[in-house]
Amino acid sequence: MLPSSIAMPTHINKLYYGDNLDVLRRYIPDQSVDLIYLDPPFNSRQDYNVLFAEKDGSRSSSQITAFKDTWEWNIEAERAYQEVVEAGGRVADAMRAFRTLLGGSDMLAYLAMMAPRLIELRRVLKESGSIYLHCDPTASHYLKLLMDAAFGPQMFRSEIIWKRTSAHSKPQRWGPVHDTILFYACSDNYKWNPTYQSYEDSHLASKYSNEDEHGRYALSDLTGAGTRGGDSGQPWRAFDPNRRGRHWAVPRIDVGNEIEDWVNQSTQQKLEDLDSRGLIYWPSSSRSSGEGFPRFKRYLTAGMSIQDVITDISPINSQAKERLRYATQKPEALLERILNASSSNGDVVLDPFCGCGTTIQVAQKLNRRWIGIDITHLAITLIKKRLTDTFGDDIKKTYEVIGAPKDVASAAQLASDNKYQFQYWALGEVDAQPTGPIKKGADRGIDGKKLFFDDRSGEAKQIIFSVKGGQNIGVAEVRDLIGVLQREKAEIGVYISFEEPTKPMQKEAAEAGFYNSPAGGQYPRVQLLTIKDILQDKKTVEFPRLLDATFKKAPKHRPAAATNLTLSLESADSEDEGFHK
Repeated sequence: MLPSSIAMPTHINKLYYGDNLDVLRRYIPDQSVDLIYLDPPFNSRQDYNVLFAEKDGSRSSSQITAFKDTWEWNIEAERAYQEVVEAGGRVADAMRAFRTLLGGSDMLAYLAMMAPRLIELRRVLKESGSIYLHCDPTASHYLKLLMDAAFGPQMFRSEIIWKRTSAHSKPQRWGPVHDTILFYACSDNYKWNPTYQSYEDSHLASKYSNEDEHGRYALSDLTGAGTRGGDSGQPWRAFDPNRRGRHWAVPRIDVGNEIEDWVNQSTQQKLEDLDSRGLIYWPSSSRSSGEGFPRFKRYLTAGMSIQDVITDISPINSQAKERLRYATQKPEALLERILNASSSNGDVVLDPFCGCGTTIQVAQKLNRRWIGIDITHLAITLIKKRLTDTFGDDIKKTYEVIGAPKDVASAAQLASDNKYQFQYWALGEVDAQPTGPIKKGADRGIDGKKLFFDDRSGEAKQIIFSVKGGQNIGVAEVRDLIGVLQREKAEIGVYISFEEPTKPMQKEAAEAGFYNSPAGGQYPRVQLLTIKDILQDKKTVEFPRLLDATFKKAPKHRPAAATNLTLSLESADSEDEGFHK
C-alpha cells in the first residue's frame, strides 16, 4: 500500500530514455502538459550524451555516447537547421536571420538543436500552460528571440535573474554571477498562483522597525502627489492634504465580505474605518494639533510577492545536503518556487533535459504528475534511486521507465547500438556507479565501482565491475579482473556479460577465494553475472549490506516539513559526471 503522502495517480508518470526530440514527437500528445521547465546544457564543459557529434555525419546523434558541451557546426547541425527552415513559420524566419548574423558558427549549431525542440514543446503545452527556459547569459538573448518566434513575443512574461554563485573576478569584465530564466506563457489565459518569498533581514530591519501587540509594521503615506477637487482632496480631522500639494490615497485592505460597502464609502469614511481597525499611526500630538500627518501601518505579512531577481535561493555549495556533485545542478528551492507559481495539484510537469532529476523530485513532492526525458541511462538510474530513497519502494508503482531494456534481446540491441550506454544501464541495474567520463583506454579495466561499509573504521570498501557486451568471452577476462582486483586492493570484483561463464571461467573465479567480512559472512571475491541473471532471475551482487555507500540515500519525504529533499552521490574517481539539475 502506498504511503499517505503518495496518492496513486490516474496518470502514470513517465521517465523516458532517449533523445528528447524523438520522445516528444513519438510519445507526448498535443496540449497535454501544464508546465515545462528545461535547462539545456550550454558550454558547461561537461560530458553529456550527444546532440551533435561526428563531423562526417556517419552516425545519428542519438547513438553518440558523449561529447564536450562546446557546440560545433557540422552535418548534423546543418540537417537540423534545414529541417526547421523547410517547415516555414516564424521559427524558420528567426533561424534564417540567425544564419545571416552568425554564419555557420557554434552558436548557430546550438540554436539549430534548440529550435525544433521549442517547436515541439509549444505543441505539447496546454493553452493555460507556461514554460521556463533556464540558460546561460551567453545564449539568453538568442534564445529569447527564438522563444519569441516559437511562442510569440506577446507571450513573454518575465526574464528572471537568479544569482547562482558568489563573487567571481574576471579580467576586464563584470563578474558573472547569474543565470537567466525566460518565462513565457502559451496564451493570455495562463495559470498563475500568487507566490511569496521571505523578506531579507536588511529589509525587515530598515522598513519594519516598528512593532506593537499585532506584530511588526512599516509606515507608509496616506497621501499621494497632486491636489484633487473631490473628497480625496477634502480635509479629515483637521488634516488638509491640499495645503501640502497632495491628496488622500487610501491603501487597499482586506475587508472580506464588506467590500461593496467599502468601495461606496467616501475617502473620509474609509480613513475613519482604518483608524477604527488600528491601522493608522498618529505622531505625537498630531490628533489635536493637525501637525505631523498620520500614516498607514502596513503590517508584516508572510512574505512579499516573488520578484524577478532571485537572491534568496542559494546555489548548491560543497556542504549542501542535496549536492549531487554535478556542476550545473539547480537547488530544489528554485524549482519549488517555479512549480508553485505556475502549476497546481495534479498538473503535468515536463522536463525534457531532466538530468539528475531535481524537477522530477520536486514535482513528486508537490503532488504534480510528471514526465522526464534524458539521453543517458546513468541519469535514469539516478532518478529511480533518488525517488525510491525519498518516497519509498511503493513509488515504483506510480511511474514507468520507457526506452530501457526489459529483456535480454533489448539489452543486446542496446549493446550493439552503443556499448557505453549499455555499460551505464548494466551498472545501474546492480546499483553501481560508472568510474567517470568515458575515455577510450582510460578505464584501466574498471567500468564501475560500488562502495560499502562493514566495520567501524570509517573506511569504505569497494567492489569493482567489468562489463562486456560482446561475444567470445573466456577465462582471460576473469584473470584480467583478478589482476585489477589485486592492483586496486578491492574486496570484490564482478564480471557482467551476456554469455554464460565457461567452466574454466567458473574455476578461475572460485580460486580467487572469499572476502571474509568483519561483520560476518563470506562473499565470493570474484562474481560472474549474466544479463539473464540480472533481468530474469533477479540475481545481484553478493556483499555485506550493512551500508551501501555508492549512492547516499535521500531523506524520506515528510509532507509537513519545509526542508528540501536530497540525494548525494559519492564518486570514487570523478568529480564531474556531466549531468545537470
